[in-house]
Amino acid sequence: MTEPSLPARTAVVLGGSHAGMLAARALAEFADRVVVVERDVLPEGPAPRKGLPQARHAHMLWSGGARAVEALVPGVTEALREAGARRLPVTTDMVALSRQGWFRRWPESHHVVLAGRDLLDATIRAHVLADPRVEVLQGTQVVGLEGTAAAVTGVRVRGRDAGEERVVGAGMVVDATGRGSTAARWLTDLGLPTARQRKVDPGLAYASRLYLAPEDARSGFPVVNVQSDPRDGGPGRAGFLLPIEDGRWIVTLSGTRGGEPSPATGDFARFAREDLRHPLIGDLLERAEPLSEVSFTRATVNRRYYYERMRAWPENFTVLGDALASFNPVYGHGLAAAAQSALLLRDLTRRHGWAAPGLSRRVQKALARPVGAAWDLAIGQDVFYPGATPDGPTLRDRLVASYVDRLMYTATGNGRIARRVTDVTSLERRSEVLLAPSVLLAAALGPLQPALPGPPLTSEERKAAGLP
Repeated sequence: MTEPSLPARTAVVLGGSHAGMLAARALAEFADRVVVVERDVLPEGPAPRKGLPQARHAHMLWSGGARAVEALVPGVTEALREAGARRLPVTTDMVALSRQGWFRRWPESHHVVLAGRDLLDATIRAHVLADPRVEVLQGTQVVGLEGTAAAVTGVRVRGRDAGEERVVGAGMVVDATGRGSTAARWLTDLGLPTARQRKVDPGLAYASRLYLAPEDARSGFPVVNVQSDPRDGGPGRAGFLLPIEDGRWIVTLSGTRGGEPSPATGDFARFAREDLRHPLIGDLLERAEPLSEVSFTRATVNRRYYYERMRAWPENFTVLGDALASFNPVYGHGLAAAAQSALLLRDLTRRHGWAAPGLSRRVQKALARPVGAAWDLAIGQDVFYPGATPDGPTLRDRLVASYVDRLMYTATGNGRIARRVTDVTSLERRSEVLLAPSVLLAAALGPLQPALPGPPLTSEERKAAGLP
């Protein structure tokens, strides 16, 4: 059964999380009606939901993504800060141990927005759904696409638990259903060829826990990041401590095959103190108050569909967010890449017009830019862990990693190169900036300052956190 009397311009977005809501906002500028089809019943405010288990882990929105969100939803950045989200300058408020040593805290080049995922999603969702053109079909399961290999004309849906299948017609369909997307199968069902995909699975498991920071460290405390070393021959273990709203810290610990953190609550702080390359996070947790049990996840495979390379692509269909490429969450680029993808969807629709011939193919090809940047950053380390890919790192992987290693080493003691690196990690500039002649020369020369002997915390920060 097809919905009767639909407006002339109807867009359907599959998935009501971060990517889906931003895609809905992007299309609301052109559509008379935007229907978001969501499997869950969405909470009224910043609360957990069943279909987003990763919300219990640490998230950050790099400035390249934050700018895209603000361009789509003006005022949302200030709303997030009023709700308690933190804006931290990069690398000024970052204490990070890389494979090559401790980074210095250089003057601000970019920034990150830090908040619990529930707060981030709820704030964006409230702004998007304030538009009367956007509505949500909650508790609704997507069954498949309606249309042909030439053009998608809608989606088939039914109630999540039961109910009659029906068709929601649309002039544009966007798949933002996340890691569980079945778009590849939907496309072959329409008669299109199988899309190429690549998986890089480092076998990562990660565990997270919420803490109340010591009273004097509840505002102004930096991010703490202890990275792994994928080339030392053993499992990679890493940890993140992010200051978020309400004076809390969210701490995520991770480990690859043979080095996984335990889901046991009693082992969390021990892993941070004894198993990471430096005990700083574990030392900080000794003075913090636990607020939750440990959340444990293994679904961290990097997976990318190369839809932009398909010989044929249907009109009126776009795949973005984790449905297009999902990344190891340790690197924190999924939110930013999804936001930049939604912005590209809006900008290209503006430029070429609603339902312009070839629009969806143009969009899908353009999405390869932000997705490719985040992909290279994610797999640049993960591909070197044993068992991550069937054939191991490619020659390109090895060459890129060798150069990036040299750049990161140089960045520990050269502020100009540190800025160029964060240009790319913040997703504000493309990786080509790292191949400029001045950057190549600086990498050849190496750092201008000696390595730091330990974490660059100030005496005030140590005192606030209760460290010696």
